[in-house]
Amino acid sequence: MKLRKIMIIGVGNVGSTTAYTLVNRGFCEEIALVDLNKELVYGHQQDLLDAAAYRQNMVKISLREANDCADIDIAIICVTSGLAQKSRAEELIGTSKIVANIVPGMMKNGFKGIFLIATNPCDAITYYVWKLSGLPRHRVLGTGVWLDTVRLRRILGEKMDIGPQSIDAFIVGEHGDSQFPVWSHSSIYGINLNQLDKMHLNFDELGDKARKMGFEIANRKHCTEYGIGSTIAEICQHIMTNSHRALALSCVLKGEYGYNEIAIGVPAILDQHGVKKIIELDFNTQEQQRFENSINVIKGYIQQLPK
Repeated sequence: MKLRKIMIIGVGNVGSTTAYTLVNRGFCEEIALVDLNKELVYGHQQDLLDAAAYRQNMVKISLREANDCADIDIAIICVTSGLAQKSRAEELIGTSKIVANIVPGMMKNGFKGIFLIATNPCDAITYYVWKLSGLPRHRVLGTGVWLDTVRLRRILGEKMDIGPQSIDAFIVGEHGDSQFPVWSHSSIYGINLNQLDKMHLNFDELGDKARKMGFEIANRKHCTEYGIGSTIAEICQHIMTNSHRALALSCVLKGEYGYNEIAIGVPAILDQHGVKKIIELDFNTQEQQRFENSINVIKGYIQQLPK
């Protein structure tokens, strides 16, 4: 049996929480940690080995350099520039330089896996990793708006006193201020949310709350980690188990929605090779305008990337 191996590049709050979540989910045999801070990453390794000792299955926690990647199935990029997060776009220049120092070397050293980007601004960095790596677009994806989508479902569930897993509502667009819920395609067991007016739902308010939730959490605890760690682990699990599950992820478009060579959050089906298929939605007029706005915002970020 081929051992399933995941590399986490950048083992701060997000990377370490992702590693812990992966240990507890138990679907991979090795988690390789990569970080410039050798004392910190060694501490995380030993702590995670303690957690892994409770598992029924064997989980190896290794320390590696990013270039030691030829046998890695999924490389998760969680690097950060270390700047205070006032907006996701603030990290663009710093994180793009870090990524530019990592990805080409990984490709030269035989990386054949899938890149999963959790670094902000997620869509622009996903695009950049795709360009730097030269990989087919289905093997480079970002966490995108999947956590935002889960937050929306959680908020709706709280309002309606129903489990979020029963709600088919989701967000598309930039993982940032221009994202938006696709209410025209959102439902509960086939009943469109627009038909549930007796609930007196304020759709604009719900969308804004989901969009701002990450900053609300960060303002109080100075980071977000549990939600995004679970998001990353879930995406990896769907890839490694060939689930064919559809999630709202940052994907590189090639003609879908009428756009090319840009990464943006859209529903996509995952399989063992990465993105199997991008689902194209029939937006209403307002949603189409908001999607185009989000495209333009991401294009603005891409134009600032190092050439």
